[in-house]
Amino acid sequence: MCCCVKKPPTTSQAADSSSPLKKALTTPLLYFFILGDVLGAGVYVLVGQVAAESGGAVWAPLLVALCLALLTAASYAELVTKYPRAGGASHYASLAYGPFLGFLAGFCMLAAGVVSVAALARGFGGDYLSEFVTLPVVLVTIVFLGALALLNARGIRESTRANVIATVIEVGGLVLVIGLGAWIVLRGDGDTGSLTSLGTPREGPVVALLSGAVLAYYSFVGFETSVNVAEETRNPRRSYPRALFGALVTAGAVYALVGVVASAAVPTGKLAESSGPLLEVVRAAGGVPPELFSAIALVAVANGALLTGIMSSRLAYGMARDGLLPRFLTRVLPGRRTPWAAIATTTALSLLLALTGDVATLASTLVLLLLVVFFLVNTSLLVLRRDPTSRDHFRAPTLVPLLGALSCVLLATQIEREVWLRGLLVLAVGAGLGVIATVRSRRDSH
Repeated sequence: MCCCVKKPPTTSQAADSSSPLKKALTTPLLYFFILGDVLGAGVYVLVGQVAAESGGAVWAPLLVALCLALLTAASYAELVTKYPRAGGASHYASLAYGPFLGFLAGFCMLAAGVVSVAALARGFGGDYLSEFVTLPVVLVTIVFLGALALLNARGIRESTRANVIATVIEVGGLVLVIGLGAWIVLRGDGDTGSLTSLGTPREGPVVALLSGAVLAYYSFVGFETSVNVAEETRNPRRSYPRALFGALVTAGAVYALVGVVASAAVPTGKLAESSGPLLEVVRAAGGVPPELFSAIALVAVANGALLTGIMSSRLAYGMARDGLLPRFLTRVLPGRRTPWAAIATTTALSLLLALTGDVATLASTLVLLLLVVFFLVNTSLLVLRRDPTSRDHFRAPTLVPLLGALSCVLLATQIEREVWLRGLLVLAVGAGLGVIATVRSRRDSH
């Protein structure tokens, strides 16, 4: 990646320093924010899913997915440092293409975020919690989402400090799995031969690698949530690229090591069939109580929901400020300087989805929605190269956003027809609302 600094002569449409949001994030806090979201709850089921698609060489699709994610991450790094505003992909697409595609990008991200929080809330009240106590899922969901909303509204600094603690616990749990898996191999109970087994009885090596990469790709996309806290970062030009690439490389290394030890320590078939593949490593090693790992998993789920909730609320706030959502969502707590209206609204939507139990029918569309967003982000960067700014910012080589856009198209071709049908329905709703938002925006500008 290239980290050049560009200093054109004119002023851009970027946000100024008079933002009502509090600038509290430093580079370390932003690094842990991104790392905590990428190393979220998905890693605890990811290895088994990838093994089912790709075979024992789980590390290979993980590394491919990391490389593809870094392409779009570089585009985000340039756009964030050039336009450090809440709103993220929605704001960039609005600047590049106008309010319609700006709304559609934001709607896709918002839909993905709200559904993701709902799914994590349901997951928190499931099997991991039942290791300690049995409570109605509805009650757990309401209390869980309410507590996250209060923490989110209390302040970005408090939320990200809680994330630092949770991220340390998450990483500690994964390091534990890596150590236990290595111990299994060293004592002679593992099978290192599976690490070179790429492919399944149904698919050859190339198709299996790509199928596994689609699943693994979703595990890296947590980085886009950090875009929406750029306005609350003290020095985004300096902090964001360092935190972004540092967190992604860290996550990639951890994922690859987890994939290696899990595949070597547990038979591929057993790994693929398990809903808790990392727990299979813990059980195979022995000596560690399952309750300990369940507690770590609960922390991971809660942390993922908190960070996604922060993203969703800041995205709604940014879209409202751009005139793409009701102005009510721009209301900020005077003392805390957090977007309370956006927090309350996105939490209510997540709660509604979680309580109706309809999350499963939408969850499979998340990857498709994010690919639409990432395609718009990569192409927006190319369009916005014509918009000069006096602000110093990160600049990616032109080939990077081109490859990033092509990678989105490539991965989209691997998505099943049924998922496309559901995804197109969500996009149709977003397009309809986008037309309304565009008409309103043009009417307000006259």
